[in-house]
Amino acid sequence: MTVLKPTRKGPLAFLFAGERAGPSNSVRGAPLQMVGPDQDAVEADLLAGRLVCGSCGGELRPWGHARWRRLRDRTRLVRLRPRRARCASCQLTHVLLPVFALLRRRDLAEVIGEALRSRHLEGLSRREMAERAGVVADTARGWLRRFDERAEAIRADFAALAHRYDPQLPPIEPRGSPCADALEAIGVAAAAAVRLLGPAPLWDFVAGASGGRLLSNTSCPLPGPA
Repeated sequence: MTVLKPTRKGPLAFLFAGERAGPSNSVRGAPLQMVGPDQDAVEADLLAGRLVCGSCGGELRPWGHARWRRLRDRTRLVRLRPRRARCASCQLTHVLLPVFALLRRRDLAEVIGEALRSRHLEGLSRREMAERAGVVADTARGWLRRFDERAEAIRADFAALAHRYDPQLPPIEPRGSPCADALEAIGVAAAAAVRLLGPAPLWDFVAGASGGRLLSNTSCPLPGPA
């Protein structure tokens, strides 16, 4: 088993800093806030007062850690212990979830995202999708069911985000199904973000932009560019 210590860096700070996150889901009672994938960089930002509260905009300060989590990266198990922070203004505590993870999902965001893409864009069967992702069939079915239920909301949110990043974009072309349309909007928004802010891993961007709630029961408005 590996203790996950990511080193990937990208221009994702616009998704977390200076934005009011609005109503958020919680992890064991504490509001969830997405942060970048580099734990050392997050710690430095937290100590320097560069992370802000998603509820009131106040300065976040260190407040211990959440429980250890075991995440799956296909055939590899990884361990993650998210940082906790407390707002100096409103005293609300937050769990800081890195963008390679999704709320209440045991698999990395990239694993889930690529599985969805392989099913809806490559045409893999459910069994082939599950095998490629390294999960059991029930887990894969759960991802597909939730994505299908949320496809229209995801499409609308990421299409709006894409046009916020690039107001000159033409309308996004439909791909023939709600799920394929949602993935197309995700891809267009990610490409617009790259043009505006520089490259970043696709599914880190998606997890951060969705507040970790890509497959959650609760959605929230996606932030615009800083």
